[in-house]
Amino acid sequence: MTHPKTNLHFGDSDVPDSGREDADIVILPLCYEAAPSYGEGAGDGPYHILNASAQLEDIDEETLIDWSGLNIHTHPAVVPDGSPEHAVEQMKQAAEKILRENKFLLTLGGDHAASIGPITAAADRYPELGVLQIDAHLDLRDVWNGSRYNHACVMRRAAADRNLPVVQVGIRSFSKEEYAFLKKTNFTTLFAHDMDGPDQDWIEMVINALPDTVYLTIDLDGLDPSVVPGTGTPEPGGLSYRQLIRLIRNVGRSKTVVAADITELSKIEGFQVSEFTAAKIATKIFVYCFNPPPLE
Repeated sequence: MTHPKTNLHFGDSDVPDSGREDADIVILPLCYEAAPSYGEGAGDGPYHILNASAQLEDIDEETLIDWSGLNIHTHPAVVPDGSPEHAVEQMKQAAEKILRENKFLLTLGGDHAASIGPITAAADRYPELGVLQIDAHLDLRDVWNGSRYNHACVMRRAAADRNLPVVQVGIRSFSKEEYAFLKKTNFTTLFAHDMDGPDQDWIEMVINALPDTVYLTIDLDGLDPSVVPGTGTPEPGGLSYRQLIRLIRNVGRSKTVVAADITELSKIEGFQVSEFTAAKIATKIFVYCFNPPPLE
């Protein structure tokens, strides 16, 4: 299915859509939300991020790269239907087609369950894949709200079930069940309080724990609510914008990032900062992960 609002593409009217065949970067909007824990609205998140992207300037201020000159194509939005398991399979198939064409895939969610399909598709294509998860939550429940394919089960289904190496950054909220399961995994988990202060050694820890090939998943609640208030479960004490960008920059320069996603945008009416910030983060992924400048 196609979302009725998606006559949009990433960037303003002066940023051409390169078309699927000529694209190097394909943006895949997955308009999916099922059984949210708290705030609602993530299903329309891709639309709001794309809409906000029209307000972005073309030059990245850190690298002076013109990201609008990259070959970017915005795929028509996918609106999965049926059971959560069936919806995840639809999203996986959409991601698989793009990855088979050797495109850099950036998925826009949707709630975080939208990441299960793309992560699984990337793991099928890249057997040595590791996952870098930016998140307030562990997302390691086995079942939540009657489903094993829920946003609270993302890393259990997409990574733990496949024994993928995972580095989690910004964690500050989890259940007893999740913490007990975490101790049985090979995950590397950096809790938010471990990243306080000017010391940036935690970034080196992330890089050392990741394999060479990486999938980057960003749940926007990993950022502090002062940066992105428009998300379903805003948890205090998260990453600053600069911390996130510094991490993306260093990982992109050190590893091969083959795909990424941005999820859990829930628009606050009359307030544009959350979706604009999400769109800006997308451009940072373009310049630092798809087309990283040389190390200084």
